[in-house]
Amino acid sequence: MTQPVETIEQGRFHVVRTSTGSTVGTGLAIAATVFFALFPLWGSDSTQLTLVQIFYYLSLAQMWNLLAGYAGLVTVGQQGFVGVAAYTLFVLSERHNVDPFVAIVLAGVLVAALSIPVALFAFRLQGGYFAIGTWVIAEVFRLATLRIESLGAGNVQSLTVKNTFAGYSLESRRDLIYWASLGLAVGATLIVVLILRSRRGLAMQAARDSELGARCLGVNVRNTKLLMWVIAALWTGATGALIHLNSSTVTNQDAFSVLSWTALVVFIVVIGGVGSQIGPIIGVVIFWFITDRFEDSDTWRFIILGSVAVVMAAVARSGIDGLLQRIHPFEIFPVRRRLRQDAP
Repeated sequence: MTQPVETIEQGRFHVVRTSTGSTVGTGLAIAATVFFALFPLWGSDSTQLTLVQIFYYLSLAQMWNLLAGYAGLVTVGQQGFVGVAAYTLFVLSERHNVDPFVAIVLAGVLVAALSIPVALFAFRLQGGYFAIGTWVIAEVFRLATLRIESLGAGNVQSLTVKNTFAGYSLESRRDLIYWASLGLAVGATLIVVLILRSRRGLAMQAARDSELGARCLGVNVRNTKLLMWVIAALWTGATGALIHLNSSTVTNQDAFSVLSWTALVVFIVVIGGVGSQIGPIIGVVIFWFITDRFEDSDTWRFIILGSVAVVMAAVARSGIDGLLQRIHPFEIFPVRRRLRQDAP
């Protein structure tokens, strides 16, 4: 009887999510979003183009991190979703005069639908076989587009002002692409945070750590992973469509580039921290810094990015975010629950 009495005297406990650090961090994140949303009103065009690249890489990185870092689905076939979305954008906007920004949404939906039969095959594979299998599937998509004459059979396809961008001035088109890329980046981060705060997020991480243990707790492992797979495909597809709307061209080699849309994304996440909400944000900032310093030399850029990723994987597998957490634990986005004791 002694312990309950002492507990009452010390004050009651209740479950909370937020802390002082997470409140400050969330406030800074909101302020940064507002700052970047207003950037086209006063910023330079060259910086705006750079930010578009940063935003769509952050969107891709968050989705890959959702799969690999939280769901345990390490894939190297995300370029397949990007490529399919790029050609969907071309067909809808250039051939059927669908508004390009509506076509971005439709491309994401189509890729999400396509990802379901892909998952039925890929989920039969485990570990490294799954990773290689997703890459092979992406290659099948790439080779299939080479055989379709209406898609140019691998030749350069341009998004013209007459069809795709009819009714949009150059300035309005540039600003809308910028805001769309910002929306995808913020949306991807928000999706990850909301999933981690949900029961489905707990089930996802339990299945990642131990499928057998998760099943014993009543988790439908297959459906949980399939849901995360479809969400990542939807957002990756929409991001891929925006990438090629920004470049105004679609080529087979670029649309299905494993280097551009998967390898670099993996580097970003590994450097920042796999399984971390802010890891992709840290990684994309470092990616931009290295890219900016070695803008005139792709060879050195890839060498340095790869070297940094390898060093982080060998020395600090939790990435830069993990190193920062060791020095001083902090949380920007409130996800975990904790017990807080009321004042006695």
